[in-house]
Amino acid sequence: MLLSLSIWIPILGGLATLATGRNSHAVAGGSSDAASTRWIALIAAIAGFLVTIPLYTGFDPATAALQFVENVPWIERYKINYYLGVDGISMWFVLLNSFITVFVVVAGWVVIEKQPAQYFAAFLIMSGLINGAFAAADGMLFYVFFEAMLIPMYLIIGIWGGPNRRYAAIKFFLYTLLGSLLMLVALIYLYTVTGGSFTIADFHKVPLGKAPQLLLFVAFFLAFAVKVPMWPVHTWLPDAHVEAPTGGSVILAAITLKLGAYGFLRFILPIVPDASHLLAPFVIAISLVAIVYIGFVALIQTDMKKLVAYSSISHMGFVTLGFFLFVGGQGSALGIEGGLMQMISHGFVSAAMFLCIGVLYDRLHSRNIADYGGVVNVMPKFAALFMLFGMANAGLPGTSGFIGEFTVTLAAVKQGMFWTAACAGFALILGAAYTLWMYKRVIFGEIGNDHVRGMTDLTRREFWMLAALAGCVLGMGLYPAPFTEVMHTSVDELIKHVARSKL
Repeated sequence: MLLSLSIWIPILGGLATLATGRNSHAVAGGSSDAASTRWIALIAAIAGFLVTIPLYTGFDPATAALQFVENVPWIERYKINYYLGVDGISMWFVLLNSFITVFVVVAGWVVIEKQPAQYFAAFLIMSGLINGAFAAADGMLFYVFFEAMLIPMYLIIGIWGGPNRRYAAIKFFLYTLLGSLLMLVALIYLYTVTGGSFTIADFHKVPLGKAPQLLLFVAFFLAFAVKVPMWPVHTWLPDAHVEAPTGGSVILAAITLKLGAYGFLRFILPIVPDASHLLAPFVIAISLVAIVYIGFVALIQTDMKKLVAYSSISHMGFVTLGFFLFVGGQGSALGIEGGLMQMISHGFVSAAMFLCIGVLYDRLHSRNIADYGGVVNVMPKFAALFMLFGMANAGLPGTSGFIGEFTVTLAAVKQGMFWTAACAGFALILGAAYTLWMYKRVIFGEIGNDHVRGMTDLTRREFWMLAALAGCVLGMGLYPAPFTEVMHTSVDELIKHVARSKL
């Protein structure tokens, strides 16, 4: 019941928010419709998060089996079930998504003047659909949620985005849709070889030859690599981030990218273990390209949003690297847990970075680094919080950004992959370089111009929003045990499963 509530409370809240949108435009504070829209959206987002908390408090870390299971027939003729459940791998992402949705609503509280009801409704509905994808234990149910979430994000970019929003929205939609169609073909094939089952656990058990495994790997890999995104299918992400409104960038970076990485653990590794062993060097190679090369690309950006967008691709490269650290057919539990920690941390840090850029944009209506300078002189509170998030983005010890990247690098060393670890470690230097370069030019120095001189420091709403994320970044960085202890059993079971050949 809890998982259904985490899905349907945001969706129904989104529909209720949509019902208040009688006016297509509403200036913040000037319309009763706008006020009720905001409060309904906030209540729905908070309620959607609160119902996910028992997933953690009631979770049993001693078992790798799915918990909080719901399983009822949906389309009986094809044995498609409304089958939900979470384990130590997926549980955190349901909480993370619901948590970040609250911040998206708060961030758009007074900023969104164009069709606020439709804006908040799109995010709430998308939040429910994303929770459904993370909780789905039926392959076709996963596919429905995975694809349906594209629609609200497409609308968010296309309606509330920047000048080139239509181009960015169409590019985002086509990239992700085309990759997902291959996944549909793979799911149908698995349905036939399992004797008519879409249950993901049955996919894990079915024996497969080498050729089918390789073909299934390609199909699933393209679907999820586009979503992560991995190099070289990453080009849609910077455009989407630059054109999306602040809330859209937050959800894109903090949540939707994680669905792609999650697909590697739920589908690719356990369904096609032999193909995963065989192609692991290829995945490691392109992960290192993303980590290092995209880091250099981030270093030359002049647009703050585009810089953080490229840094997201580099950070997510650590995730896929950790997942595929195979030696002698044996994966690395430390690498997988490091990848998962990186996913959670990136959810906090990337959300905070884009919210900070949104704070600046709301005041100056520019994302160009050259248009700023000396912001610390007029926004000291903001400068302090932005510094913390920048350091976390660079992987400073004591922040959440350090935990995942260090763990993945350590896992590579333990697997005997010294040069892989060296390349990954070099990316930490790059991360510090592009983050500090941006921060120095935007925050330090003399006041750059009269527009900067007229900027005001954080409002109470903005301060508490960023302070809450700062608490998450520091809390996870200083005491990661609550995040890792629920993963161990599920990750160990996955490692055992992947070590068994299906040939």
